Amino acid sequence: MATYPLPKFHFSVAWGGTKIGFSEVSGLNIENKLIEYRDGASPEYSKIKMPGMREFSNITLKRGVFAGDNEFYSWLNTIQLNAVERRDLTISLLNENHDPVVVWKIKNAFPVKIQSTDLKADGSEVAIEQLDLAHEGLTINNGD
Repeated sequence: MATYPLPKFHFSVAWGGTKIGFSEVSGLNIENKLIEYRDGASPEYSKIKMPGMREFSNITLKRGVFAGDNEFYSWLNTIQLNAVERRDLTISLLNENHDPVVVWKIKNAFPVKIQSTDLKADGSEVAIEQLDLAHEGLTINNGD
């Protein structure tokens, strides 16, 4: 067991598509909305606070653009009116032995946005594309 903070650059994403590397994953957020309520018969003039509905941020995956690979677009094109191909994703933070230490499991994800790379004649950066996914649940587990 590691006794130091883990670096965030060693991770893998199983997304139900071709096994490719992603350069960035963001949006692994869980938030419980707050409900404020004041009973009209309460002698105190203050609200009580209660946990409300759980909300999840969209997951953002970024990767380098590969010639002839349009799998992001193929998945996006499965969207019909009220129907889409949903996938479960597994995102794993890995240790130096490539074993998962922290695992995020995303339930029923589907694409909501693809952002293509920007193009600049004087640039020297790698072309990056972005896929934003909506989903219905996120759980976090230890890698065992």
